[in-house]
Amino acid sequence: MEGFTADDLIDCYRRGVFPMGEARDDPRVFLVEPHTRGVIIPREFHVPARLARTVRSDRFQITFNQCFDEVVAACAEAPGRGETWINRPIQQLYGQLHRRGQAHSVEAWLNRRLVGGLYGVSIDRAFFGESMFSTERDASKVCLVHLVARLILGGYVLLDCQFQTGHLAQFGTREIPQDQYMTMASGAFAGGGGGGGAAGSGLASGTMTGAGANDSTLALGAAVFAPAFGMTMGASGSMAADVTTGAWSGPSALQAISQAS
Repeated sequence: MEGFTADDLIDCYRRGVFPMGEARDDPRVFLVEPHTRGVIIPREFHVPARLARTVRSDRFQITFNQCFDEVVAACAEAPGRGETWINRPIQQLYGQLHRRGQAHSVEAWLNRRLVGGLYGVSIDRAFFGESMFSTERDASKVCLVHLVARLILGGYVLLDCQFQTGHLAQFGTREIPQDQYMTMASGAFAGGGGGGGAAGSGLASGTMTGAGANDSTLALGAAVFAPAFGMTMGASGSMAADVTTGAWSGPSALQAISQAS
């Protein structure tokens, strides 16, 4: 797919398709449009009891956008997964989106080592999850919990998981037909429907269309994934974020999810 650009990639998400590679060392990129899609509604997200205990313990330090390229590389090289679909052209495209403020990562650290993470693309009030990895038990799952907490506080209404899996089903993932998915995704894009952010966040008020819409969605994504986001959320109280690293406490993430359900 010669000449495929970062702008083309964003357009693909808006049209309900996403790219994949055949293999790590195969430079070809093809587009996928599944008949059914796996989606998570952030406000309906379910945290299993055992995982909630792990999140609450703060065993892992969770950060946002601290080492995007390393997370993508780790997802591509994750052991036990077999052949990866993340080839070098795809890795470069998502790196470009990250530098443009349109792709984001969540990282899990243990003893200053990167032990888990995930990454995806933010467009308006939808987040498109791409891949995750873990070298310590539950590390990527804890990243997912923290991601959903921020999506809720930012007023996001859709987390696209691409495919339903047994692993994702425990979190309340829905499997829906592609046409229903497109209706849901359209509602998450600027000018469509959508939910509000948490009280006091000031992120979910108003919509923009036309030339200002891209600036609007970039501003929302930058705010949601910024290190200081969630320091104070009105009646919710302090969210205990570390402004230097972007670390959030587990209890704060669980609180945001619980209050939304």
